[in-house]
Amino acid sequence: MIVASKEGRALNLDGDGAELWLGAASGYLSAIMQAVESQPADHAGLRLTGIPALTNLLNARGAIGALVARHLRPATRPVRMILFDKSAATNWALGWHQDRTIVVRNRAEVSGFGPWTTKAGLHHVAPPIELLERMMTIRIHLDRVPGANAPLLIAPGSHLLGRVREAEISAIVERLGMHRCLAEAGDIWAYATPILHASDAAREPGRRRVLQVDYAAEHLSGGLEWLGI
Repeated sequence: MIVASKEGRALNLDGDGAELWLGAASGYLSAIMQAVESQPADHAGLRLTGIPALTNLLNARGAIGALVARHLRPATRPVRMILFDKSAATNWALGWHQDRTIVVRNRAEVSGFGPWTTKAGLHHVAPPIELLERMMTIRIHLDRVPGANAPLLIAPGSHLLGRVREAEISAIVERLGMHRCLAEAGDIWAYATPILHASDAAREPGRRRVLQVDYAAEHLSGGLEWLGI
């Protein structure tokens, strides 16, 4: 599939569904590195929880979480945190898709939520697409991400299309074009959680560590609770 690139212009959250916050985490890289340095490096994606230094930084009153709260609302909270660590030992590609699940504390049958899955002992469920559309995801870059180091690929504007059927994804990406989310260490890419995105395997040696955090600004219904970070 040949896809036109949208690079060369600045993206914005409202129209494109993604935005680059230059150097927004630069002053906190040392603290973040120290907080994650003991985590195993042989996992494609490692779910993190219970790390006070990161919780304080990422909640709505923290330096990074406050940036998200400006776009959602003051009640926003981090609800999932994953460390991605691409290296020569763990290098993978991920096809075009939407993030469609959330992590909750307990399983409860609630209308509009499902199907359910269990990953690493945690309850994952697909919520109504309207909930995902009110969420935001940020990617804090711990390493430089040039074109050869597996940048996130997004289809600008795809966050406005609701739940996209798998059979339609290729045509939508071809129509909307693709943007490579290049970054320097300390940059943050923010995007609408349901945006279509993908990632190639890295083509150069080194590491590409990204701390990805999902945010929501509302309570769940029917007794469901966010697991949080």
